[in-house]
Amino acid sequence: MLWLLDKVIDSFSTPGDKGRGLPLGNLTSQLLVNIYLNELDNFIKRDLKIKHYIRYADDFLIFHENKSFLENIIFNISSFLDKNLRLSLHPNKIMIKNINSGLDYLGWVNFYNYRVLRTSTKKRMILRIKSSENGKSVISYLGLLGHGNTRKLRKYIINQDIPSIYKSIFLSYDNSTQ
Repeated sequence: MLWLLDKVIDSFSTPGDKGRGLPLGNLTSQLLVNIYLNELDNFIKRDLKIKHYIRYADDFLIFHENKSFLENIIFNISSFLDKNLRLSLHPNKIMIKNINSGLDYLGWVNFYNYRVLRTSTKKRMILRIKSSENGKSVISYLGLLGHGNTRKLRKYIINQDIPSIYKSIFLSYDNSTQ
């Protein structure tokens, strides 16, 4: 196992910074980021006592009703990352927002009680569906669309020129989720 991990890690290097980074397309990067950032998860949940925390790979969200509290913990998290994991927060990616204005995360714009697909995600998805010769990409989007408020988008997709077999699968899935 160590030999394999060594090969994967050594197969990639950040330009101008040999010995740092992992190949992002490699499945091991997803596993390793979860192992490596487990310490951050524990710090946020146990030491900072944050109840509403979500992390996917190296992106994370913290929900709290007090804006000042959020502003104050940025330093604590940054210090922890620097001292314990030799990582830093990206200064342009730290945002404190009101959930009522929508929170853009992992392809969705999330609101308090619903979510919609990010416009760029929606456009990319529609282009892929239209350019798909066999309609298989429609099936891959079924799971995605089931996680948000996408009724109009699902209706639009079903009216596209895709093979009938994929339309029937899409319709049967769409009817079962309502």
